[in-house]
Amino acid sequence: MDWDESSLQNPIDDEPEEEAGWITTFSDMMSLLLTFFILLFSMSSVETVKFKQLLQSIKSALGVQQVPEMGTREGLEMINHQAEVKENAVDELGGIVQAELENIKSQVEEFIFKNKLAGNVSVKLDARGAVITISDMILFSEGEAEFTASARPILKKLAKILNQFSYQIHVEGHTDNLPIKNDRYPSNWELSAARACEIVRFFIDAGIDPTRLRAIGFAQYRPIADNSTPEGRAKNRRVEIVYVREDIRKKITRKFHDQDDSE
Repeated sequence: MDWDESSLQNPIDDEPEEEAGWITTFSDMMSLLLTFFILLFSMSSVETVKFKQLLQSIKSALGVQQVPEMGTREGLEMINHQAEVKENAVDELGGIVQAELENIKSQVEEFIFKNKLAGNVSVKLDARGAVITISDMILFSEGEAEFTASARPILKKLAKILNQFSYQIHVEGHTDNLPIKNDRYPSNWELSAARACEIVRFFIDAGIDPTRLRAIGFAQYRPIADNSTPEGRAKNRRVEIVYVREDIRKKITRKFHDQDDSE
């Protein structure tokens, strides 16, 4: 019997040439899947570290010794509670700052009442902080930065109040819009700045820490009344002494942090 050598070949031998392509595709897919899972694992590891840091912060803030694991319902509730704690802390800080500003305002109002200065001195709270406004009529001669006879006794008593609260103070000089030009003050800029500097020097001599003080001149560019009338211009000629709200916030926050560190 004649044998056809081709019939003796294993029929499977022909398959690799035709079907081996799927192995390459499968290998590529497995490599991509492996890379994907490694990426997921690395991301989850980072989040775990962050979560542990968050829980440690919660434990320190709330004084708890045990915290729930990430991914549990208790863990999610704890995260929500932490957000509430932070929000409440911000509200509490704002309340403390506001209370301190109210205290300053109360002290100044008592000063105004005792010295019968209503109409020439006022105090209010705004976004800047506690603002004490003094009319230039009781502080300076017209167009000058030299004190009147009544200015020093008033500023001396006011300095005692300012020394009670060790926060940043801005002394701001303001004028009306009538132009001024003389050998000493070429414009309202120089006049308003010179008046602010004169008060700052007085406060330093009265014992206020110079690092707490800042002299600023605004000339006629921050009016509080209509400059077209004599009454309005009189209101605009003023000095404002500002207890800065943001500085109060920073100092109270620093105080809390120092207390936490000491504990």
